[in-house]
Amino acid sequence: MMRTRRLRGLPKRLAFTLLALTTGLTLTVLSPAAFAAWDLQQLMDSLAQNKSSRATFVDTKYIALLDKPVESSGELFYTAPDRLEKRTLKPKPESMVVNGGELLIERGRQKYRLQLQAYPELAAFIGSIRGTLAGDRTALERNYRLSLDGTAERWTLQLLPLDQKMQAVIQRIRIAGVRDQVRSIETTQADGDSSLMTIEKSALP
Repeated sequence: MMRTRRLRGLPKRLAFTLLALTTGLTLTVLSPAAFAAWDLQQLMDSLAQNKSSRATFVDTKYIALLDKPVESSGELFYTAPDRLEKRTLKPKPESMVVNGGELLIERGRQKYRLQLQAYPELAAFIGSIRGTLAGDRTALERNYRLSLDGTAERWTLQLLPLDQKMQAVIQRIRIAGVRDQVRSIETTQADGDSSLMTIEKSALP
């Protein structure tokens, strides 16, 4: 019988996994019309048109204490307005689902359930990522300082946390795209560890 546990602490790698889960799903939401007048608001308007997306990912984490980077791969899913899922297939199966105000993690026969309202910083963090997927600029700017560089052909969106507690974990997020696709997501932690996710768009079933 599967057991359900409530987490009392938030592991640092959980924040990274959530980050990878949600930020990566922006790959499907940019339409060619978004580039007619290229600026941050135009990007947000395009993101807001997305109702669901699916992608495959390869996530490489660079951790100072390890000699070699740690690599994982699997699938990402987003369903508007607030359901996010990351299915890791390699090296070991794992599922993470954020649905409404709840986070559910499954590893083998174990289940962990977390109510986001008990973790205000995490709730704000996830809310900001949902804001990206929803194209909600107001929600994003509540928690991040945003900057958009490049052109429609090759662009980078940078997110810098405003809250000091978030800054203690995450230094910055960089989302790089070419035309209407996100190609990579780079996350840098405050301690110098980093994560690079490469993404390939998948057709919805």
